[in-house]
Amino acid sequence: MKSLALITCLAAILVSGCRPQTEPAAAGKASQMTTDPLPSWNDGKVKSAIIDYVHKVTDSSSGSYIPVADRIASFDNDGTLWAEKPLVQELFAFAQAREMVTKDGRLAKKQPFKAVIEGDKEYFHKGGEKAFVQLVDATHTGMTEVEFENAVKNFFTSATYPPRNVPIWQITYQPQIELLNYLRANGFKTYICSGGTVEFVRGISMDLYGIPKEQVVGTTFNYKYVDSSRSIMRLPGLAHFNDKEGKPVTLQRYLGRPPVFACGNEGGEGDVEMLQFSQSSKYPSLQLLVNHDDSTREYYYQEKTNWSLDEAAKNNWQVISIKHDWKNVYRAEKR
Repeated sequence: MKSLALITCLAAILVSGCRPQTEPAAAGKASQMTTDPLPSWNDGKVKSAIIDYVHKVTDSSSGSYIPVADRIASFDNDGTLWAEKPLVQELFAFAQAREMVTKDGRLAKKQPFKAVIEGDKEYFHKGGEKAFVQLVDATHTGMTEVEFENAVKNFFTSATYPPRNVPIWQITYQPQIELLNYLRANGFKTYICSGGTVEFVRGISMDLYGIPKEQVVGTTFNYKYVDSSRSIMRLPGLAHFNDKEGKPVTLQRYLGRPPVFACGNEGGEGDVEMLQFSQSSKYPSLQLLVNHDDSTREYYYQEKTNWSLDEAAKNNWQVISIKHDWKNVYRAEKR
């Protein structure tokens, strides 16, 4: 959920309506691969930086060696592992709203449900981020955790992604899937640190990325344990918004240390602090920033402030040009 991208995407949604690999046993040295570990990446500065980094931190004879227990990699999700124009969670929120109105017609007269049903783009345009948060709050709470997980599962079973009109798994980035696999093959534990709500991302993390749900952190709601049913209720109101400065806080809370490898994207200014935090590690670290500069194969969008790219230049982060660094963008086959 990146605040700067919300309003642009909401209009498109109103108009359109809308495999696994476990963490392997870690090796002390980098896996000796006879084939290219990143075949969807073009040869160049970024690809070389990744491979060189993995080699040196997994070589026990190197001064840059990182013990297996501290090989932690953190990835943003929206715009980093899959497309974010529009945000998939927005599609889910609109689908949830329509489903809830089907079950209770009275909701059609109440906002934000009324705006969704009537395709009222102006409501969300005027309301901005506040209106979208209201929609997410209304469609993601007031139910048990099990009920929410089932709703997420049902959504991904049939949802398609506008404007490409393909299943959601086909908007994941093939080069990033290869990168996740490469890191895991060399003893890294991969995490997702998302601005999206944590249970929503956990619903697909294993299936799409090979990342188990306990290795996903993100935005959280308030919860309550119900003794009579022994269940967890999802309550209205955000407990923590996991974006920008919220990401290092979450990583420290769950990991107890900075990740040595971090990857985010420009476009919403949401990942700079996570990459900065990674760079504070006592070990050698590597930071990657995806630049959405390919209007033909993906999307072209830049921050008005150019803050993320400016920080990348200042801090010597590797900038991934989708246009120049990736041979292929989207996944062609399901895991």
